[in-house]
Amino acid sequence: MPDHLLAPLQEWVDEVLHDGFGNPQEDVARSICVRLRMAPLRHPDGKPAYVPALRKAVGAQLLDVVDEVLRMEAAREWSRSTLVDLLDDAGSAYRVTEEANGLEERVAPAVRDVVRQTIANAVASPAAGSAADHLATAWRAAYGRSPDPVRAYSESIKAVEAAAHAVIQPNNAKATLGTMLGEIKNARHKFATALSTPAGGDPIMLTEAMMRALWEGQTSRHGAQSPTVPETLEAARAGVHLAAALVQWFVSGAVVRNP
Repeated sequence: MPDHLLAPLQEWVDEVLHDGFGNPQEDVARSICVRLRMAPLRHPDGKPAYVPALRKAVGAQLLDVVDEVLRMEAAREWSRSTLVDLLDDAGSAYRVTEEANGLEERVAPAVRDVVRQTIANAVASPAAGSAADHLATAWRAAYGRSPDPVRAYSESIKAVEAAAHAVIQPNNAKATLGTMLGEIKNARHKFATALSTPAGGDPIMLTEAMMRALWEGQTSRHGAQSPTVPETLEAARAGVHLAAALVQWFVSGAVVRNP
């Protein structure tokens, strides 16, 4: 937490946690303190003071407080807009999510916009099933305030499974990325892509390689006698972007099933 951002963020938290009449929203603040395992301060009469405790948070804990406050209805649109400007002006490593319901690490706008457009395209494609929801969840799990690499990777796989299902194995209600790879291996002639392929080449090879890299890169899928190895954050983020590319290919018609 840079020094120049500490006081402004604390003031923002304090402002949002007071209603229009200047009364502290202690019930809401208490819930946040409980979720973040934060002890309240004490009024002179000994009563717990939850809002002051949240306002005095510093460092990483203050970012957690801001993340929680953003999830509140009380964080009105104007308050969120103020926070967006504040983080932008301060050059913060964090930004407000597109849904304005939390913080996420900053990613190059061009990269973020590509994934966001892919999610929008998947929403507009009935054949993509729940791909949009899975990809959005994967992004939040990879870049949110409290990253969850295992979930990010798992949701990335689900996003591709949903997007590819209608193309690769439309008649298999229990299709997975693994069974789809088996389908491609056994019937390569059934599939084509928009990419130009040299004479005698394999048009589905690149798609297959990308799907296999995502599938085989999941280290936490199965338990065994040996310790389960969870995905690293770096691997999870790579998986999200690989999944986004695959989802876009399937929803855009770049990968098709031959008649």
